[in-house]
Amino acid sequence: MHPMYRPRARTSPKAHQTKARTSTPKKEVPTVSAPETQTIEYPIRINRYLSLKNYCTRRKADVLIESGKVFINHKKATLGDKVEASDVVEVNLPRDFAPETRTYYAYNKPVGVVTNLPQAGEKSIINVTKFPKKVFPIGRLDKDSRGLIILTDDGRITDKLLNPKYVHSKEYIVRVHKTIGENFIGRMSSGITLDDGYTTKPCEVEQLDDQHFRIVLTEGKKRQIRRMCLALNYEVMDLMRVRIMNIELGKLREGQYREIKGEDLAELLKSLSMVNPTK
Repeated sequence: MHPMYRPRARTSPKAHQTKARTSTPKKEVPTVSAPETQTIEYPIRINRYLSLKNYCTRRKADVLIESGKVFINHKKATLGDKVEASDVVEVNLPRDFAPETRTYYAYNKPVGVVTNLPQAGEKSIINVTKFPKKVFPIGRLDKDSRGLIILTDDGRITDKLLNPKYVHSKEYIVRVHKTIGENFIGRMSSGITLDDGYTTKPCEVEQLDDQHFRIVLTEGKKRQIRRMCLALNYEVMDLMRVRIMNIELGKLREGQYREIKGEDLAELLKSLSMVNPTK
C-alpha cells in the first residue's frame, strides 16, 4: 500500500459523484413489508418478490408456494402469480424455517491474478484463495492491477453495483512513469476523451507526490484509468483500488480477505437499496 494513503472519513456516495479537486397460526402469518429503500418494479412474480424481501431464494419460495404457505390478498398463491404494489402478501412460515443468510467478503487481489475466467496458464481469485463459502467476485480488476474486490454469494447486488445507471464511487491510488503536475490533475479531473471517442465523467483527482495520485470514479469503463493516463502520454506503473463505496481495503494484505458485516454491511446494502439479510 502506498505510504501516503490514509483512509478517508466516510461520506455518502453522492459526495463523490462529480466533485473535481484540483488540489401462533396468526402469529405465523406475518405481512411482508418492505423498507422505504427497497426498490421493486411491479408487477413482479411472487417468488422473486419473496426473494427481494429476503425470505428465501426463488427456489425455496416456490416450495413455500406449492405447500400452500404463501397468500396474496388472503388467497393461496400459485406458482407464477404476480404481485402488484397494492397487494397484501402473507407468508405462513414453517417452525423450522430459517431466513436466508448471505456472505460478503472484501479481498485484496494481487497483481498477476485475474478476477475470473482464467485463460491458459492464468490463475483466478477462486483458484488461489480458499473461501469458507462458495462466492463469486462482483466486477473486476485487470490482471496488472491490485486491490479491493468484493466477493459474495448474493446475486441480487451484482446489477446494483455494476450497472452504470447507479452511481457508486470507487477510489484508486495510481503511480505513473513520469512526473505529474497541475495540468495533468486538472485534465484528468475534468474528463478525458478515450481511444473509442467516449469522454469520461468529471471526477475527483488529488496529487500525492511527483508520480502518485488518488482518483475517485463513479463509472467503470474497461481499463479506464490506464486509458485516461495513456491519452495524456502517461503509463500506469501501479494501480491499486482502495475503496468501493463505504468498503475500504484497510490493512488487508495481498491475497487476504475479511468478511463484511455489521455496520459496514448495513451501510453497503442500504446504499444499494437492499435490506440486511442477516437481521
